Amino acid sequence: MDPALAWAIVGLVLVIAELLSGTFYLLMLAVAAFGAALAAYFGQSFPVQSIVAALLAAAGCYAVHVYRAKSSSKRMAPIDAGMPASFESWLDARSRLARVRYRGASWDAQVQGNEAVEPGATLFVVAADGNTLKVAKNRPAA
Repeated sequence: MDPALAWAIVGLVLVIAELLSGTFYLLMLAVAAFGAALAAYFGQSFPVQSIVAALLAAAGCYAVHVYRAKSSSKRMAPIDAGMPASFESWLDARSRLARVRYRGASWDAQVQGNEAVEPGATLFVVAADGNTLKVAKNRPAA
């Protein structure tokens, strides 16, 4: 089989895989395979074809990585940040794990800071980590 055709087939397979996955990394690998196919078409040796493919793949994947890092949105503050929760009881005072009442339901909460907290005290939601709220005695800054 002609090496240019083999590289082109690899490129087409990668394009199809890209269409199924939705990331741009496989598309960059496909571009690299097409670049190697061009090198093979112009009569370059296999090591040159491989170097072309490797350089194009590395440059393309780096470009996608940089683009994704720049375009990723800033993390928004949690919607619950600053909302009051009522302290119910300690689950483990040493690790600052407690139960709080928030929005009419009882939640596990990680209490931040070392202040003493009594039942009925008002704490403020700082963040949520899965099903565990992170709460503090002072309202978080906006």
